[in-house]
Amino acid sequence: MNQQRQSFITTQFETRESKESGELTLSGYFIVFDSPTELWPGYLEQVSARALANVAERDVRALFNHDWSIVLGRTGNGTLTLVVDDKGLRGDININRDDPQAMGAYARVKRGDVVGCSFGFNIRGSEYTELADGTTLETLTDIELFEVSPCTLPAYPQTEIAARQQDWTQHKQRALELKKQKIKEKYSHE
Repeated sequence: MNQQRQSFITTQFETRESKESGELTLSGYFIVFDSPTELWPGYLEQVSARALANVAERDVRALFNHDWSIVLGRTGNGTLTLVVDDKGLRGDININRDDPQAMGAYARVKRGDVVGCSFGFNIRGSEYTELADGTTLETLTDIELFEVSPCTLPAYPQTEIAARQQDWTQHKQRALELKKQKIKEKYSHE
């Protein structure tokens, strides 16, 4: 199953200006490991540390608000640096002073208007756990990361979550039908 998704977290970005070079940098965590997020009542999602085993091999873009026309940096040319540590995926974005949109993004983060981030990815592996209270926890174990975004809100959160909830409901319905079928087969052979 290879589903494209976006996830959103509130984070503390730092803005820095180098006195020597004048470079502007946005820094913060784009992903925090093993931190469950409720996508809808009864359904949680978290990212495992092992999910990013291949992130260094990817040319990941830093966007603003998931907008592919506002590229703040990319790992392929070194204007975005991503590091996986024990806490999660931390990134540094070197802001282009010649880009008014990048400067606007930097100013919004510096002032505290933008305090969230999101990341776009394809799922290559996940595990499901039923918790004692009946809640389902999906742990993403392998993702293909393609973008990280400081953002005001996740892109179309209601649409995104509704679509994911519908996928999950269909998955649960198929699993229930398979269980029913196995029970019928078991008792029809006795």
